[in-house]
Amino acid sequence: MKAYMIGSGIGSLAAAAFMIRDGGVPGSDITIFERLSVLGGCLDGARLPDGAYSLRGGRMLTFDHYECTWDLLSTIPSLEHPGKSVRDETEEFNELHKAHSRARLVDRNRHKIDVSKMGFSMADRLELVALAEASEEKLGLSPITDWLSPKFFKNNFWYMWQTTFAFQPWHSAVEFKRYLRRFMNEYPRIETLGGVRRTVYNQYDSITRPVAAWLAAQGVQFVSGTQVTDMQLADEGGKVRVTALAIKKSGGETGTVPVGEDDLVFLQNGSMTDASSLGSMTSAPPRLTKADSQGWALWEKIVEGRPEFGNPAPFNSSIPESYWESFTVTCSTPVFFNKMQEFSGNEPGTGGLVTFKDSNWLMSVVLYRQPHFAGQPKDLQVFWGYALHPDRVGDFVAKPMSDCNGAEILTELCGHLNFDLGVFDGAVCIPCRMPYITSMFMPRAKTDRPLPVPACSKNLAFVSQFVEIADDVVFTVEFSVRAAQMAVYQLLGIQRKIPPVTRHDKSIKTIVDSIAKSFA
Repeated sequence: MKAYMIGSGIGSLAAAAFMIRDGGVPGSDITIFERLSVLGGCLDGARLPDGAYSLRGGRMLTFDHYECTWDLLSTIPSLEHPGKSVRDETEEFNELHKAHSRARLVDRNRHKIDVSKMGFSMADRLELVALAEASEEKLGLSPITDWLSPKFFKNNFWYMWQTTFAFQPWHSAVEFKRYLRRFMNEYPRIETLGGVRRTVYNQYDSITRPVAAWLAAQGVQFVSGTQVTDMQLADEGGKVRVTALAIKKSGGETGTVPVGEDDLVFLQNGSMTDASSLGSMTSAPPRLTKADSQGWALWEKIVEGRPEFGNPAPFNSSIPESYWESFTVTCSTPVFFNKMQEFSGNEPGTGGLVTFKDSNWLMSVVLYRQPHFAGQPKDLQVFWGYALHPDRVGDFVAKPMSDCNGAEILTELCGHLNFDLGVFDGAVCIPCRMPYITSMFMPRAKTDRPLPVPACSKNLAFVSQFVEIADDVVFTVEFSVRAAQMAVYQLLGIQRKIPPVTRHDKSIKTIVDSIAKSFA
């Protein structure tokens, strides 16, 4: 048996690891195709030729959730600490650097808002309970705004929940409900982000590299610069089987990879970072779409006439509703970090997001524990930020963030902090446009996302943010890893139990704490 992974994101890497660890599949029988020159998909992070760093985003983890992720990382060796797993080193790091935000929301006067109270009215509480208790069938295709009134979106809870998880009011009420339930135990401490855990470095260095290194040591074949452009599908006895893959290399060479009777194919269908583009200190990021990158093309091809394979249209048809922009800043002096520590009361790596709630862009920043990249020079410091409304004109820069270069973004940030622009002398800000970054939050029908292994499939599995998994939530590393584990175990007939989703919403203590928080 051979296995072919299409895309090298964490879903594919996890699937390969589970096949080897739990299925006894030789690594040499697994091939991972990647269109780009670097592995990791959304879990990226790199130093650019000019010496500045860039990462599209950062993932917050918790030890109370992410059950499949920690199951995986408990057997992946650390790259820096012999004898320890990635899980071991992550737990030890977080024991030393605990999160407790002291400046979660900041208003237009640079005043740190008291967020110990959620700011609910009785109407807010009733609406939130009604949404959380509604069935997914009743919620259907409705956006959050169908369930929560305009005034709701001005309370402390919404600003914190929205920016922690990147929700927009027009996103899916179903996904919002799932988050309320999955992370209910985080709600009573949402103002401090006390449950948040970080990896030692960015997730590329702390997760992707160790997993990929372990896979390579097992003999897994990585084929970069190669895009799978099509699949040959055959109907065999009521089941669909992949019989061949069409590939195209970066140099333009094309070819076909035959898929044998017993071979398996794992597809990362869709991509929330598809068509991403970087800007610079002097230029805004180019406006790309899926037509430029073809990141959705394969899924769009194979769903024709096969509804069991889902429907990508609800996710990738409205860039204004799925788009936001991030930025990575590399500082060559400690001035900004020192001033932010003085202002926020948090050492870097302990504060989480600082959100400027009155910002037209709805901008947030987070200062990581340094170094944030493996091999990062000691004289450099890196932080990250993002804005949920990049299409709006700034408060201090008279243009939308979408049209701003890195220098202009730093000007806007200094305006909200009332810092002199000199705090960024020598700094480099790299903007990143992501047109589909919250595409998985778009309102959709249950059938728009395929099961990890559709009932009609004989040898094809889907491992991505665009599959249907009961009770779990998208926009997490866990969702892709869980999809991979489910797919591998089903296709290989592995009897080992998959770690269940922890139902914190069924805990009496969590429910009582949440009610108390709502009325504080």
